Amino acid sequence: MIQVGINGYGTIGKRVADAVAAQPDMSVVGVAKTRPNFEAEQARRRGYDLYPAIEDRLDQFGAAGLETAGTVEDLVEAADVVVDATPSGIGEQNKELYEEYDTPALFQGGESDDLVDVSFNARSNFADAGDAQFVRVVSCNTTGLSRLVAPLDEQFGIEKVRATLVRRGGDPAQSTRGPINDILPNPVTLPSHHGPDVNTIFPDLDIDTLGLKVPATLMHMHSINVTLESAPTADDVRETLSGESRLLLLDADLDIEGTGALKEYALDMGRPRGDLWENGIWSESITVEGRDLYLFQAIHQESDVVPENVDAIRAVLGTADAAESMATTDDALGLE
Repeated sequence: MIQVGINGYGTIGKRVADAVAAQPDMSVVGVAKTRPNFEAEQARRRGYDLYPAIEDRLDQFGAAGLETAGTVEDLVEAADVVVDATPSGIGEQNKELYEEYDTPALFQGGESDDLVDVSFNARSNFADAGDAQFVRVVSCNTTGLSRLVAPLDEQFGIEKVRATLVRRGGDPAQSTRGPINDILPNPVTLPSHHGPDVNTIFPDLDIDTLGLKVPATLMHMHSINVTLESAPTADDVRETLSGESRLLLLDADLDIEGTGALKEYALDMGRPRGDLWENGIWSESITVEGRDLYLFQAIHQESDVVPENVDAIRAVLGTADAAESMATTDDALGLE
């Protein structure tokens, strides 16, 4: 069993921990938390050993009635690989710790690409992580774009990608985020950082992105225009995308009009926390005019990178190829 440590048990970390625990070839060594809040309590209820990330706060965990298993250093030493799911910028500070114990580590998309050996998307560049000690699982939006680009490029060729990203203001629990009643160009300058981030996966891809931030919490929405090298029909595109396990085509008869209904659909499917691990693509929106493809896709920012983290573990340790790993991950999660 691959022994996985989770440093940071928040929005992403707790989801990755549960996904790792569901895998037939992995086990959660433990999780690190900075403070004894409800997530730390739930970690213990789920049977995960708890490691205070800040040594000076060890007594706080005891006072809260939460048993701890050691320091974060103990967690790193015991793990075959660490998933660093700490807030942006903290991963960079933690890198020295992983180097000290010669433990491979996966960082999240909020960290700089310069921090790691390779940026990672399972569908697009799995093999590139094979000799890496430090890997960055790209952000939710970059993950969603990369999953879409890979099959389109393979099947039809891509001349240029243009994407407008309508981004949620904050996650449901982030009461300090916004805007409250506004629509913000974010950033005002073009392109947004998402296009260059996709280029860390597809260096030769011609892609322009721009971003908006809106007062919503559920998901991001992408308006996509891809100029292809060939001229397929809309049905050709649907057939290609429907063969991808992490692209979910939403048929018209589902009557899903927006991200609210899509979140409800995930809940009704019995997904933990109502997570949508796939890109949600409105099948009706897939339109081809000449060589120009248009579509809308929703990206659940809290969860779409979760299966990618699981696959990155196998990629770094060399325990499976891309097809084997993705199939195992998807099966363990119940991803249809």
